[in-house]
Amino acid sequence: MKIELKNVDYIYNQGLPNEVYALKDINLTINSHEVIGLIGKTGSGKSTLVQLLNGLIIPTSGDCLIDGINSKDKNKRRDARFKVGLVFQYPEHQLFEESVAKDIAFGPKNMGLSEDEVDKSVREAMAKVGLDYETYKDLSPFELSGGQQRRVAVAGILSMNPKVLVLDELTAGLDPVGRSEIFDEILSLYREDDELSIVLVSHSMEDVAEYVDRVIVMSGGEVFSDRSTYDTFTKVDLESISLDVPQITKFMREYKLKNPRVNDDIYTVSSAVEELKRVLREDNDRY
Repeated sequence: MKIELKNVDYIYNQGLPNEVYALKDINLTINSHEVIGLIGKTGSGKSTLVQLLNGLIIPTSGDCLIDGINSKDKNKRRDARFKVGLVFQYPEHQLFEESVAKDIAFGPKNMGLSEDEVDKSVREAMAKVGLDYETYKDLSPFELSGGQQRRVAVAGILSMNPKVLVLDELTAGLDPVGRSEIFDEILSLYREDDELSIVLVSHSMEDVAEYVDRVIVMSGGEVFSDRSTYDTFTKVDLESISLDVPQITKFMREYKLKNPRVNDDIYTVSSAVEELKRVLREDNDRY
């Protein structure tokens, strides 16, 4: 399963005086079993891009191929959409059914699955996000905490068994513990499914640095950079498009001014800890 964008433009209000190029000549491939970060300032084209990935919107020009299906093909577009699960920011705002189980079941029912298949999908999806079926199935989703509501919303997407999971600011508004728990659950799904790909859209450079392997940087509706996480935070000039590097990278760069022996090509806290330990050991050995 892969998604290919070929020479894609997207124009809002095409032909009107206020038309806007949201995307310009986008060429990207999302391969099977990748964890990708998507970053960029507000207005850079991120939100438009993720809506293209499952056919919510259609390119003004160019092609978006979802597992070989062109999103312009009206007869096959619906099938393509089920292959890509899109979780919007604050997904709990999309909950609407009277019980948790019914809300999660909406997608599988819409796919035309049998009652037994729907029940199986709901149970499996709830288990994947850490919600006990018997405990939560009959509860109103609106009685749950914010973090639990978000899990229900994610389970509703997972119940359709997508092969690409697009997470748009998934942890916005959650405390650090809630953020860590949800990311751990999502990454465990990735490790268990050798076909699943994850696209993480985030303003948090720390989250992107910690969890993804490849980073797509958007600016002005174009792909500014598409490189490994290491290259993105150590070699790409993000400041030129008003993006920050992770806080720990800033710290290591400042620290290097005081101690030139420190490597500053660091972008995660765990790597910084190991580097500082190395330098301290060398200092102890010298004295």
